Amino acid sequence: MTTGRAAPAFANRAWLAVTAVVLISVNLRPGATGIGPLLSEILAALGQDSTWGGVLTALPGVCFAAFGAFAVSLALRVGLNRALWLAMVALASGLIARAFMTDAGAFLAFTVLAYAGIAVGNVLLPAFIKRRFPGRVPLFMTVYSVLLAVGATLASALAVPMAQVLPGGWRDSLALWGVVAVVAVVPMVAVAVTEGSARIVGPRPARGPSLLRSRKAIALGVFFGIQSLQAYTQFGWAAQMFRDGGVDATTAGLLVSFIASFGIVTGLFMATLVDRVRDLRGIVVVMGVLLVVGYLGLLYAPAALPWLWAGSLGLSGAAFPMALALVTARSRDPHVTARLSGFGQTIGYALAALGPLLVGVIHGQTGSWTLPLWLLIGTSVIMVVAGIIASAPGHVDDDLPASK
Repeated sequence: MTTGRAAPAFANRAWLAVTAVVLISVNLRPGATGIGPLLSEILAALGQDSTWGGVLTALPGVCFAAFGAFAVSLALRVGLNRALWLAMVALASGLIARAFMTDAGAFLAFTVLAYAGIAVGNVLLPAFIKRRFPGRVPLFMTVYSVLLAVGATLASALAVPMAQVLPGGWRDSLALWGVVAVVAVVPMVAVAVTEGSARIVGPRPARGPSLLRSRKAIALGVFFGIQSLQAYTQFGWAAQMFRDGGVDATTAGLLVSFIASFGIVTGLFMATLVDRVRDLRGIVVVMGVLLVVGYLGLLYAPAALPWLWAGSLGLSGAAFPMALALVTARSRDPHVTARLSGFGQTIGYALAALGPLLVGVIHGQTGSWTLPLWLLIGTSVIMVVAGIIASAPGHVDDDLPASK
């Protein structure tokens, strides 16, 4: 992917681009992860039940898949830099506006606007990094992935404390992240002004045999998808599960932030581990066991050892950076890598939407967390089976006729 004109001398403006990467990265998760710890208050204020809560917690996956598909088209039309600052404007305005909506439909509508901004940022920020820092892509991609986890962690940890001290309660707590997102608009606008819109031109992606012909590609897509289902269900519902099990609201929010915080550590080392360890199947099994242990703890003793259950779920979340790293580690041709990434993320975000929705609907119908948690345990087994196939030695390219 290249730009329509030669890149200018960037050295004297590198700090603007670095600031933009840092602030955008931090802002791509709080709008979603700050909801879970406050879900009970939101439902009560808007007069809704767990089924509606399932729709709300499913929106990240739905929006990331739907709007992410149009992100490249937007960048082609208005330029990469301009598309990113427009995404941040949508994110900030959506987060601020939804916090003050008294109608449930309007609350959802502005949430969709905010998540559309996140979706575009998810897709285009890596492209911005590759264009702006071509010699330091691994470094800035590590910064990106780690700061995603930092943003997710902070939003969960601060949601309830901010709601308790701010005059507007949960509404101000949600709006706070919209204000933070406004800050992210500034350096991106400055980059667009000083460097231009950075319009993208280049060849269409090469086509090839369907990835559905590859058992490993399908397994990787399912592995990516089930771990996404687990992660977004935990972001949306784990705090409420802990609260219903006898944990106070503040601690429940901290427990979810504790789960998310493991993404900071695992994001730092997982890519290197995948690169150096030939056979990762044992690690996949360990992650599956940790996931099951965490859910069983939530089911049978949520208030007894809550930090142990949260830590178990958090460690199992290493499946996310592993899935990302496997996309490049289990493919050779760059075109196969690009197609495999899109294939995995399409499945991933679809399942990420399905999980929280099903959990909300089932809980709304049964009034209990027993069936939802057993459903999550069952999907954990599917994740392990898919992960064993995906992480085994070999490449997707070898399954495709054109690659032989």
